[in-house]
Amino acid sequence: MNDSYAALGGKFEYLNSDCGYEQWSQYLIKTLNGLGAGVSGVDIGCGNGYFTRALTKAGKEICGVDISVQMLTRARQLASDEGVRAEFLLGDITKLKLIKKVDFAIAINDCLNYVSPQKLGAALSHVRGCLKKGGAFIFDISSEYKLKNVLGDNLFAEDLDDITYLWFNSFKGDRVEMDITVFTPVERGLFRRDDERHVQYVHTRDNIAAELAKCGFELVRTEGHLGEELKGNSLRINFICRAV
Repeated sequence: MNDSYAALGGKFEYLNSDCGYEQWSQYLIKTLNGLGAGVSGVDIGCGNGYFTRALTKAGKEICGVDISVQMLTRARQLASDEGVRAEFLLGDITKLKLIKKVDFAIAINDCLNYVSPQKLGAALSHVRGCLKKGGAFIFDISSEYKLKNVLGDNLFAEDLDDITYLWFNSFKGDRVEMDITVFTPVERGLFRRDDERHVQYVHTRDNIAAELAKCGFELVRTEGHLGEELKGNSLRINFICRAV
């Protein structure tokens, strides 16, 4: 069993191409501008680097950080292909350190769901340590509703020309355990099989708000995906914060 994104890391952005990356990135830019965020920033859990590239193109000086080598390898390749000069670093949000403090941080598309409740405080404290006073922090989580009712105890599969995966989920009350089998073509009808496990944890709005306050953040507001009204069946919760 491989670590998370050992097999999928090089295909993550490709497999999520229908998630509305362009609209999502514009939401981030608008929200950062609305907070008066400065130029320097860090994209935590950057994956294949779409938001890093988009924010760089928008005039930000941002580095991407991810725990997956495979994610970062693809991120560097895509940035090079698009002529984007961005730095990508291997790092873990629960141990995050930067050479100098930055104006803002983002952690988008479930980064915090991969952090257990026991390590949530450490993750938020390390983000706070990377920010200047007054710095902006924008992140999202998949909601408990989504983990329990959309992902939990369900099977997902996709068969494409260059990759096939089977994704089995089990809801365990405080987390979803995801077992994913990936098949990639090698040559002449032969395929390579890789198996990896993901675990996403349930975090409630109130628990995160309490941890943010302990770690030196002001919670400016919460909202649904792309600024939508937050409802009981919202799939995502966005947290808009400032370092105090």
